[in-house]
Amino acid sequence: MARVVAVHGVGQQQLGEQSLLRSWAPALSDGLRRAGAAELPVAEVAMGFYGDLFRPPGGMLAAGDPPYTAADVDEGLEQDLLLAWWQAAAEVDERVVPPGAQTLARAPRSAQAALRALASSRFFSDLALRALVFDLKQVSRYLTDPQLRSVARERVTALIGADTRVVVGHSLGSVVAYEALCALPGHGVRALVTLGSPLGIPMIFDRLQPEPGGWPGVLAWTNVADAGDVVALVKDLRPAFGARLRSALVHNGSHAHDATAYLTSELTGAAIAEGLDGV
Repeated sequence: MARVVAVHGVGQQQLGEQSLLRSWAPALSDGLRRAGAAELPVAEVAMGFYGDLFRPPGGMLAAGDPPYTAADVDEGLEQDLLLAWWQAAAEVDERVVPPGAQTLARAPRSAQAALRALASSRFFSDLALRALVFDLKQVSRYLTDPQLRSVARERVTALIGADTRVVVGHSLGSVVAYEALCALPGHGVRALVTLGSPLGIPMIFDRLQPEPGGWPGVLAWTNVADAGDVVALVKDLRPAFGARLRSALVHNGSHAHDATAYLTSELTGAAIAEGLDGV
């Protein structure tokens, strides 16, 4: 079994285990090198892949993601999360017009205004509107679809064996990784490393299973966030999960939420190395 199990984030529905590992494994080894640790052979890293659960079924004359628009953003969780991203983006990017009080009251045009504002941000500028809405819906579906949630977690737990020492979760994958470890009593994983995690966002934290704030049964948990990462809205997870958790801030440049940028960081490499070495 793999010594490190990685769990990807949203927007990977068109990829797969091996295609993701082609970028994750070298970046992970680079981070270990930055931390002065031995690099990890690719064969010792496994990808907990669940992106295909969100991929629309194939059919003639159909390809890619659904052509979502602002009208497809559902009230409640999806709209609340979108408005939270807008507020966070405005705080770190002067090009983003901040939401006004009336907009934050969830007026009918709130989603449209939020998407228009986020389109001008450095963080979301590379995402097409329909892709951004699809990412929102992936988070929503994971938290509200019990069957999909169960299958995603089972794919991760199936990769965790006697030799697994570290689980690394990025973005929504940090939620999947956290819940998978909580659902696997007696596991031998030493370290959980969460990157760009939304675990501290109230509308996500309150929906965690098991009950929010539990400990995932590891010796060390390190949460790494970039100050400009809008998805990692709450940078310090210690108030939510306890003082045992360690929080670290990194600088990923213009790609604040990028998984490989997080993985190449010395701080991430040190957290992974600690789990591998059993320090």
